[in-house]
Amino acid sequence: MTQSPPRITKAVIPAAGLGTRFLPATKATPKEMLPVVDKPAIQYVVEEAVAAGLSDILMVTGRNKRPLEDHFDRNYELESALTRKGDADRLAKVQESSDLATMHYVRQGDPRGLGHAVLCAAPHVGSQPFAVLLGDDLIDARDQLLSRMVEIQEHEGGSVIALMEVDPEQIHLYGCAAVETTAESDVVRVTGLVEKPEAGEAPSNLAVIGRYVLDPAVFGVLRTTEPGRGGEIQLTDALQQMAADESIGGPVHGVVFKGRRYDTGDRGDYLRSIVRLACEREDLGPDFKAWLRRYVTEEM
Repeated sequence: MTQSPPRITKAVIPAAGLGTRFLPATKATPKEMLPVVDKPAIQYVVEEAVAAGLSDILMVTGRNKRPLEDHFDRNYELESALTRKGDADRLAKVQESSDLATMHYVRQGDPRGLGHAVLCAAPHVGSQPFAVLLGDDLIDARDQLLSRMVEIQEHEGGSVIALMEVDPEQIHLYGCAAVETTAESDVVRVTGLVEKPEAGEAPSNLAVIGRYVLDPAVFGVLRTTEPGRGGEIQLTDALQQMAADESIGGPVHGVVFKGRRYDTGDRGDYLRSIVRLACEREDLGPDFKAWLRRYVTEEM
């Protein structure tokens, strides 16, 4: 009798970055806590993991990241004040973040890159497949990217990465995948990966975006991966080894995502993300879009 693969329940969210592109706002506030409309960006990411059935979440943090822990913890004083005021709506919003998932935290004492941050999760993850979600990429809740990736991993084994077509002029900003097609239109087999290739050297226009479902064999590879681009331990380099040799944790597949993605790691894209999400809100959208039309018309 064939043993079914273990159900994926754990997610890792690296959140130790300094957020230098958003200084001075991030001097004392973690970039993950910057609001996207009325929720911090990190809450969208945790909600996405929970929606995909991943209720055990490890956040890899660093110095000055305590507000992340506070946000997902109970605030009894605030809850008591809202209760006394009879403000049930705001009370529910405050309690929502603390009730989302079972949260764990570990510090990445030495910021040595994404690969090193993932390696910090090894004691918590153990020997089961797990997901990695990067906080700069927000995936619209209506687009089931992570659930699809979990499905592919549980069916095919190995690791699964999220890919998205980008303009060839932009591929140097991303990890890039060399791929082969499969019988499923949205799934490819990854044969190679390059971290931020130079113009004209990219094997495709398929960029790696911030969602991964990884076989635990990646930890062994990361332990021996030398620092790569930028002097950091790159997760892309470890996955390249696994794609080249399927005896290390099985094959690497990619899910080609064509849905709605909001990049909050860039100032311009961060602002565009807020506008897009605000326009789609039932409570804010109609008035906000009317104002936006007037503003754009007047400015033009």
